[in-house]
Amino acid sequence: MTSPSPLRRTRLRPTDLLRLGMIGPRTRKMRTALSALGISLGIAAVIAVTGISASNQAHLLARLDRLGSNLITVTPGRGTDQQPAPLPPTAEKMLANIAPVQQVTATGATKAEVYRNDLVPKEQTGSIAVLATRLNLMDVLHATLLRGKWLDEASANLPVTVLGDQAAQRLGVTAPGERVRLGGQWYAVTGILAPNDLAPELATSALVGWPQATAHLGADGTAATVYLRTHPERVPDVQAVAGATANPANPSKVAVSRPSDLLTARNETKGALTGLVLSLAGVALLVGGVGIANTMVVGVMERRGEIGLRRALGARGGQIAAQFLLEAVLMGGIGGIGGLIVGALTVYGYALAQGWPASIPFHTVVAGPVVAVIVAALAGLHPALRAARASPTDALRSA
Repeated sequence: MTSPSPLRRTRLRPTDLLRLGMIGPRTRKMRTALSALGISLGIAAVIAVTGISASNQAHLLARLDRLGSNLITVTPGRGTDQQPAPLPPTAEKMLANIAPVQQVTATGATKAEVYRNDLVPKEQTGSIAVLATRLNLMDVLHATLLRGKWLDEASANLPVTVLGDQAAQRLGVTAPGERVRLGGQWYAVTGILAPNDLAPELATSALVGWPQATAHLGADGTAATVYLRTHPERVPDVQAVAGATANPANPSKVAVSRPSDLLTARNETKGALTGLVLSLAGVALLVGGVGIANTMVVGVMERRGEIGLRRALGARGGQIAAQFLLEAVLMGGIGGIGGLIVGALTVYGYALAQGWPASIPFHTVVAGPVVAVIVAALAGLHPALRAARASPTDALRSA
């Protein structure tokens, strides 16, 4: 008789391990569904919290940007004689070439004065400045009109003007269509500007199209004030180079406005909301991890008979641990993907209802399912090791 061959230790192939890992989800569908639902709700909470907070943050920051936190004003500085030093003719174009600058507009000085009619004494100017203006001034400054309409390509070449609200009041103009005496000629008023906190000097100005001012009102085509809209995160960088860019020969003779208090408020708001998002996400992940761990511990206790039988049939402790760990990872992956979908739908629905721009950070979209798997693996590690250490006889006795 031939002696039996000695027993050899076998290794589970990846496909076998996957089939073992699917035993629990297949045979306990309700518990698996509820476990995955718990994980999904945890990840959905993370996605929803971060997405809604990010959407709210984007909405608030956009409002601050519209108010002018990313607006820089470049004006002539003063020379050694304390007289204003005009900006070079190329200043506006050079400033527009700064990479983070998104929009540029300007106003230019003229030699004209404005009066209600030709009977008003010359010395009674009402302190109203006549300015040449670019057509995109309203857009860059986010200005609005009380009445009438703004200049366009056609009217920029015609004797028409738009008055600031205080200028209209001083001139006694109450509605578009009235005429004022400007530079010795009659100009029709097409609109009246609403007050604008970003450029209060416009309130006491009469604005004329750049071509008309250059041809008939003594404007030399040089910008007297340049307004820059920059990338919100690059305001300090643009501020640092604006003077040298506008006037490379004499950068000290250029006055560059500092970012307003709105920029400080913007940065503080962004930091506070980011900290809040991270804190809430951490809490949601902690709750999700505790739920997964509880589910896995209960699952091990319920399946002690199965564990004992497999150990009695020769399964090693590592194989038992791998089975339960894989079950946890599978539940985490399913729950993570489901939570991502539910959370994203929640964010987009809430943002749509509030009229906000929907925003879900890309790292959250990627990290959601990944974190679910990692948390599930960590939460299932202790129950898996506990199952691996179970004695076959004790497990069968307690089944």
